[in-house]
Amino acid sequence: MNLRWSGDTLLLVEFAQVVDPEVNQHVVDLADRLRQRIGHAVRDIVPGYCAVGVHIDPLQTDLGALERVIRDEAPYIERAPAAASPRIVEIDVRYGGNDGPDLDAVAEWAQCTPSEVIERHSSRLYRVYMLGFVPGFAYMGGVDRSIAAPRHRVPRDRVPAGSVGIAGEQTGVYPISTPGGWQLIGRTTAVMFDSARAQPSLVLPGDLVRFVALGGKA
Repeated sequence: MNLRWSGDTLLLVEFAQVVDPEVNQHVVDLADRLRQRIGHAVRDIVPGYCAVGVHIDPLQTDLGALERVIRDEAPYIERAPAAASPRIVEIDVRYGGNDGPDLDAVAEWAQCTPSEVIERHSSRLYRVYMLGFVPGFAYMGGVDRSIAAPRHRVPRDRVPAGSVGIAGEQTGVYPISTPGGWQLIGRTTAVMFDSARAQPSLVLPGDLVRFVALGGKA
């Protein structure tokens, strides 16, 4: 574990710089422990793929004490017993057609049929590694490498809310209409983010997501 300041208001707690479920679980566990211990004293605590971002007010925070707390908590993360079974969230998806305009292109890239892309995408459980980009956008992995098509070189000006995309070995759902460059293979009616809910984001880091194919192409 490494502590590194990024500017004067963000302390990064970095683990091994890899995309790995075990490393990410250390990140999620540390973020949870820090929220319980110092959540009232900092602006925000944000888990990423392999680092925790602690956002602070440098005029209101004892920086030395903050670093000591983080180093105190780290050994508990390494020695923590295996976590309980993660929550599994199922998301219904209509693949292809107007809902998934890039499905055929992904199939061509993968040298398989659109139906095989759907089967390979919907047959896995995806770990939610982090939230970012826009509120409620979950970066999930890992996509079957055979269909892990790269993102578009030129992003679309507008991607509809609910669009399900692939970008390499990542997959995700656009919670709102926004520009975006991922390969769009389907769409869901699930509300990924609602600020009126007690927990605004439908999924959280550490959750598992299963995409459920509905009725073939739209």
